[in-house]
Amino acid sequence: MSSDLLQILYDSSLSVAIREGSSLFPWIESFHVLAITLVVGTIAIVDLRLLGYQSHRSGAKRLIRDMLPFTWGMFAIAATTGSLMFISNAPAYWADTQFRIKLGMIVLAGLNMAFFHVTAYRQIVDWDEMLPPPILARAAGATSLLLWILTVFFGRWVGFTLMPV
Repeated sequence: MSSDLLQILYDSSLSVAIREGSSLFPWIESFHVLAITLVVGTIAIVDLRLLGYQSHRSGAKRLIRDMLPFTWGMFAIAATTGSLMFISNAPAYWADTQFRIKLGMIVLAGLNMAFFHVTAYRQIVDWDEMLPPPILARAAGATSLLLWILTVFFGRWVGFTLMPV
């Protein structure tokens, strides 16, 4: 990302309001943490089912269908609040290695989800209630769980490594 764009974001009136306001950043951060908790929680429920743990719902397809709206809704809130926190100090966030790793983990989690949907999910009618699910479903679940745990880990690490620029 170019330093000019980072500076434009940093100098924006919204960025200044977030950065210099007495309570706006903590409110945004609180909603971000709550949304991330719900994103990771709903994803973990599905991932554990893909790993072969029984759900109170009988099939994987129904569980995925029931969780997906909550996951995407909370992801939208997390992305919005994360973007607001980012613009409040864009140069510092972009310079932080852990922040960039966190973004990379989110991208990899998205690619893993896409891979699952074009492979194992296409045959879900064949394995919907089967325990354990096929290897591709289990691999996608394990990979997803790992990537989201790493996302939370690196996201939390940002708070300890972010240095003002």
